[in-house]
Amino acid sequence: MRNKIILSIFVFVLLLLFGTTSSANTIVEESNETTQETQIIQNNGYHSKTILELLESFYNKTGINAIINPKDGVLDSHGHEMSHFTQGYGRIIMILVSLVLFYLAIKKNFEPLLLLPIGFGGLLANIPIANIAGPDGFLGIIYGFGISTGLFPLIIFMGVGAMIDFGPLLANPKTAILGGAAQLGIFGALVGAIMLSEYTGIFTFTLEQASAIAIIGGADGPTSIFIANALAPELLGAVAVAAYSYMALVPVIQPPIMRALTTVEERKIRMPALRKVSQLEKIIFPLTVLIITILVLPDATPLIGALCFGNFARESGVVGRLSDTMQNALINIVTIMLGLAVGSKLAAEQFLVTETLGILIIGLVAFSLGTAGGVIMAKIMNKFSDKNNQINPLIGAAGVSAVPMSARVATKVGQEADPSNILLMHAMGPNVAGVIGSAVAAGVLLSIFK
Repeated sequence: MRNKIILSIFVFVLLLLFGTTSSANTIVEESNETTQETQIIQNNGYHSKTILELLESFYNKTGINAIINPKDGVLDSHGHEMSHFTQGYGRIIMILVSLVLFYLAIKKNFEPLLLLPIGFGGLLANIPIANIAGPDGFLGIIYGFGISTGLFPLIIFMGVGAMIDFGPLLANPKTAILGGAAQLGIFGALVGAIMLSEYTGIFTFTLEQASAIAIIGGADGPTSIFIANALAPELLGAVAVAAYSYMALVPVIQPPIMRALTTVEERKIRMPALRKVSQLEKIIFPLTVLIITILVLPDATPLIGALCFGNFARESGVVGRLSDTMQNALINIVTIMLGLAVGSKLAAEQFLVTETLGILIIGLVAFSLGTAGGVIMAKIMNKFSDKNNQINPLIGAAGVSAVPMSARVATKVGQEADPSNILLMHAMGPNVAGVIGSAVAAGVLLSIFK
């Protein structure tokens, strides 16, 4: 009995010693781990901070600080160093520009479907630090997916084809001449851009770049994006912004030019009612246009093909669901993404540069020349027409392909002279001809300079 007691005590002592040793080892190991963690934290520069230091650290990460206190070495979405101006006042200027676009869209109702998403994209692009318009930002991803690839313009053209009616053009085919005359702005601006680069030295545009800028004169955003992507991708953002801005400002830019080139009596001219166009004519027309394009100008086929497909689906009368989707859901979705993507190029570091200023000036001149070309051509045609078959020169301004904005503007200006004179359907003839004309002009430029 005594021996059992002694043995039990001996075992207990051994267990106690073993447990103590283990605990000591554990404490030492934990102490070593804590020392290592402390060393890692010290190596990473972290240290305990006071509340004041935490607040200061938070302020340094705010957009207010980034705008007020610009720094050296800050990179834009393309990896280029930003100047102090673009980090500070430049961003403020472009944010104000975005607010102006909101005002025009909401208060003045100037094409809100375009200006509102473009303005919001510009607002997001000028937020510091977030880099929303960068390659990994959501605006940058949309831009790379739809604009850089040229996909969005083709889908837009498909939807436009499904929405427009070529009936007014087929009922009065000579209005196609007005659509062609309005392309004067494209080729006139091309020559002007080259001369500006050659003789002034202020801007230095290559032939390819001048072509991409000149296409703005057609007032056709998708075509401008398409050709800029093919000929001058480095100018794609500025060209897209200029093209869509001028499209939205059609009610501001065109009326003064139209009034200056016409008399009150000319603006009162009434045109005879259009004949009814058969469904067969409307079905054959897009196929004919596409075949001619394929044979004569293959470079324009992507745009013309998308336009003709949309229109053929509309006029066939057997794929109502597809036509309705292209006219509504599909084009609306793409318009949202395209507007945001175009607005992303309103970032201060990309927009507030000399080249962009040149693009805006040349684009405005091109658009003005296109408007004037259509009006003047209508006046010339009237010289060779009898008095009962005169053309109201105002519909010539609709030859630019801003559908149906320019046709509405022509009607509005005409009603200022004679409220009972409705020109809308007559103006739609050169208007839809202008859509084809700008795409053809783009194909010509591509075939020459690409």
